[in-house]
Amino acid sequence: MLSITVILCTYNRHESLATALESVAASQLADSTEWEVLVVDNNSKDQTRAVIEKFCEKFPRRFRYLFEPKPGKSHALSTGIREARGSVLAFVDDDVVVDRTWLQNLTAPFQSPTWVGVGGRILPERNFTPPAWLNVDAPYALAPLAVFDLGTKSRPLDEPPFGTNMAFRKEVFAKYGGFRTDLGPRPGNEIRNEDTEFGRRLLAAGEHLFYEPSAIVYHSVPQNRVRKEYFLDWWFDKARADIREFGIPPATRWSVKGIPLYVFRRLAVWTVRWMIALNSGARFGRKLKVYGLLGLASECYRQSATIRVNRKDNAKA
Repeated sequence: MLSITVILCTYNRHESLATALESVAASQLADSTEWEVLVVDNNSKDQTRAVIEKFCEKFPRRFRYLFEPKPGKSHALSTGIREARGSVLAFVDDDVVVDRTWLQNLTAPFQSPTWVGVGGRILPERNFTPPAWLNVDAPYALAPLAVFDLGTKSRPLDEPPFGTNMAFRKEVFAKYGGFRTDLGPRPGNEIRNEDTEFGRRLLAAGEHLFYEPSAIVYHSVPQNRVRKEYFLDWWFDKARADIREFGIPPATRWSVKGIPLYVFRRLAVWTVRWMIALNSGARFGRKLKVYGLLGLASECYRQSATIRVNRKDNAKA
């Protein structure tokens, strides 16, 4: 019999947190299933603690409150993993609504020893309409809104799931380590990828992940995210996160301050394509390419500068 811990990390979102916790509390599982919800307060300054404590009082055997003072989602996740009692850990965010059968469906594949991780389907809130300037047919077009939708058919995963709807056997964290602290959002820094990097780590090690589309969460889409500026910033930071995860592209003969010359060529090409595009969706899609390349160049420069400083310090030592 599986035991389950739901880990929800939160920071200064007490209003959406209450909605998320209500939906999790309404989860339908077999009476024999042992499950708990750990809510990790990542040093919030609003009414977060009061909201969580109300649920702990209402469901004393179900909800637990944890406080993690060190800023950064990865630190909060590590606290939740360390304190979890379940053999399966399910992860969800503070700005979603889960289906009543979400947790049951997400964890059901673990009845087979084949799977060490499961990803569910993440859809935008039900009343969401994509803006006209966004080409939703492009790959991962809605990724900045945390949408993860690979269709309605269950199957093995060959890519990592997204963090607001995934579950893993607790033992894999002991075997492969936790979420990287240089990735994951924290105050003043929106670089992410802590979730997908962990999933890729498991896949690279030969572990098997599963996609279960009947495990559905609906992600909120606040108006401040349905803006071009938000999408541009997200792809800029995504490119920076990719460099942190995979490293600076292999050194070539031609580079400037650690930035491979081909990046400048691609920037020029995509800037021209952006400027001459007539269709609004295509035009913005090409602008996103430009911002991604700018993010890549920015992180290559930062990383190479750090390497140069470390080399100088080691030479002086």
